[in-house]
Amino acid sequence: MEAKTDRRSGRRVLAWLGGIAGVAVVGIAGLGTWSAWSLNASLPQLEGTAAIPGLSAPVTVERDENGVPTLTGPDRTSLMYALGFLHAQERYFQMDLMRRSAAGELSELVGPAVAKVDTPHRLHRFRARAHAAVERAGPEERAMLTAYTAGVNAGLNGLKRAPFEYTLLRQQPKPWSLEDTLLVVDAMYFDLQSSDGWEERRLALAIDQMGPAMANFLYPQSTELDAPLDGSTLPEPPMPESYTPAVKVGAAAPEQGEGEAMIPGSNNWAVSGALTGTGAAMVANDMHLSLRAPNTWYRARLVVKPAGADAPTLDLIGVTLPGNPLLVVGSNKRIAWGYTDAYVDTGDVVVLEPVDGDADRYKTPDGPKTLEKHREVLCPAPTCPSITVEDSDWGPVVGTDAQGRKLAYRWVAHDVGAEVMSAGAALERAGSVDEAVAIAHRLPIPNENMMVVDTKGNLAWTIVGLVPRRFGHDGTLPVSWADGKAGWNGYLSPAEVPVISNPANGRLWTANTRVVGGDALAKLGFGGYALGGRAGQIRDDLAARDHFAEKDMLDIQLDDRAPMLDFWQRLMLQALGERASDQALANLVAPVESWGGRAAIPSVGYRLVRSFRTAVVDRLYQAYTAPLAGPAGDHASDLVSHQAEGPARRLLTAKSPGLVPPGYKSWDALIDAALKDVRERLAQNGGDIARFTWGDRNRLAIHHPLSAVAPVLAPYLDPPSEPVAGDLFQPRVTAPNFGASERLVVSPGHEDTGLFHMPTGQSGHPLSPYYNKGHEDWVQGRATPLLPGATRWRLTLEPAAGTTPP
Repeated sequence: MEAKTDRRSGRRVLAWLGGIAGVAVVGIAGLGTWSAWSLNASLPQLEGTAAIPGLSAPVTVERDENGVPTLTGPDRTSLMYALGFLHAQERYFQMDLMRRSAAGELSELVGPAVAKVDTPHRLHRFRARAHAAVERAGPEERAMLTAYTAGVNAGLNGLKRAPFEYTLLRQQPKPWSLEDTLLVVDAMYFDLQSSDGWEERRLALAIDQMGPAMANFLYPQSTELDAPLDGSTLPEPPMPESYTPAVKVGAAAPEQGEGEAMIPGSNNWAVSGALTGTGAAMVANDMHLSLRAPNTWYRARLVVKPAGADAPTLDLIGVTLPGNPLLVVGSNKRIAWGYTDAYVDTGDVVVLEPVDGDADRYKTPDGPKTLEKHREVLCPAPTCPSITVEDSDWGPVVGTDAQGRKLAYRWVAHDVGAEVMSAGAALERAGSVDEAVAIAHRLPIPNENMMVVDTKGNLAWTIVGLVPRRFGHDGTLPVSWADGKAGWNGYLSPAEVPVISNPANGRLWTANTRVVGGDALAKLGFGGYALGGRAGQIRDDLAARDHFAEKDMLDIQLDDRAPMLDFWQRLMLQALGERASDQALANLVAPVESWGGRAAIPSVGYRLVRSFRTAVVDRLYQAYTAPLAGPAGDHASDLVSHQAEGPARRLLTAKSPGLVPPGYKSWDALIDAALKDVRERLAQNGGDIARFTWGDRNRLAIHHPLSAVAPVLAPYLDPPSEPVAGDLFQPRVTAPNFGASERLVVSPGHEDTGLFHMPTGQSGHPLSPYYNKGHEDWVQGRATPLLPGATRWRLTLEPAAGTTPP
């Protein structure tokens, strides 16, 4: 293998060594033994020729200045091999963490310190499930897994030294296996869905501890902010006349902070060809995830051009997920698609009824059965714990209910197999919206709202992934399946999955909220939908325009207005006016009045209003749900509903004497306490109100996994901590370490005018010439091209002499 890698100067290497000398990382050895050679040796090959075993045909890799590759080869299989090679050279540590996270094996790499992270994941035994799925795989699926795996291992072996993270950890990377590619898909299930049915368990606990009236009021399935595509409305639960908790509650202050529950999600929307001026429809997508270095996604253009062909037979552009060879979102010049987390109900908590008081035996429609028990050793270290996983017919035991009965979790993720490969490859080749929708219904990835458009101007929404076909229950509460009167009857057929296509107004949108009502909603269920305010704002932004170019779509992605907080600004101004004699509070009036209504970096008023809302909502839920805190155990910090805005507004509008939050003498006392929280937060920030800006609060804190535990590495691994506009309640979703993991706008057939942003850049190596390149475009919201730019580095991958494809 000939290596002609572009390297940084020796001065930068010396700076690295000086910055990291003597550091220790949670039981990791000091870094003084590092050398300039070892750092450079773990850089990927960018230029020249690499003769590698198992490749079926030559593939060219042309990278632009941002490191975005265009891979050109004669068939898709060879491109899977080549993409595996690139993924391994650029992102192997990230891939390793993902497969280990899914399998509950992180402690094998890092040590006992992360055993608590591994434990809930190991319950699902995804390593064994993935292995069984590979064994069941068909020839096409196994061929794709084999090609990609061979490419990954060739890329890893092609480095002169293992990726730098392993030197820090004093570890050696384990080779990639066929099942690891499926584990990476499993890892996304953990990111995007509940793995223990907490939504159902929380509601059941609330009913048990608070009574059904208060429980259903605090945890509604809908609010007035809903913005579904079908225009449906759902009745909000009635407000109780009074509430007396079963236990005495004091007016304890919530933990100081200005945060909000950050649920993984996304925005996407589409407009028809009649609104674009080209005849082709257009889609916009930004997927909201925890932000990290390197980024979740890896950009790529994949061009299939058979030998002698005049033109490519397949031309894909978008993002891939390191660890998997398929395009996740993007365009193939005929269709373009994007995803948002659907939050449909994908799992059910099953009450296991014990047999004759024996907790290890449980009733089933086929008679009593005994729980299978698996001893799982989390890591080789003597101090590393082992756990016993209890498995039922319906899934692993994830906890107990208020009566002490064991609870199992039936989850769609347990049934994902290698068909994710064949269906994903079929989607890459789809030529129309109708064809893409049909494929989506057999694509077993985490359930997403799919937005798809085509060159003929068509657009459609549907649900991707397996959707349970329930009987005997609606999935909102844990129930027993022992007598066979409740359970799952497989999954919805493609014909049963809801679809909305080509609406009369030519516009579709989703933002993790309820999309449909009626029978369609009954099929999909409630999986913890996000608040509807963001979706409503996107809907209104779309309605305000009659024509859309790519920049118009980007403007909506960057919309940081905050109409949902108007209610709280008015409430805060009223409260401040009623307390005008308090000079410290009087000083807050002017900035709150002139807050601007946007999550803008220099806005003091926005931060004050946002802090006030958080304080009120947190205090409300802490007061009402205090009886749940003890029984909730590890979930005690997750008692605020995603739909809390609805109950909070209703309570603060009515101010019913019978519903004064427990521990407070009056509603005014609650407002006083919330304003005190704001003042304390201001004091903690130095007391200078002019410096109490949203930008000061909303500063990026994006970390590499190693810098998070060794801060001295941060200057070399992490992007700058700088203020950013946006918040969690508007289309421009941005928090210090959470937000749009990519922004995509594309009209199929017009990829040359498509736009794309991505934080932290392509590379996982801090000495790469394009480490963090493009990140600042994402921060500033600058329009940058979707297609790669001019070639900066060219690499040719060739089959090694005397080898045959895997």
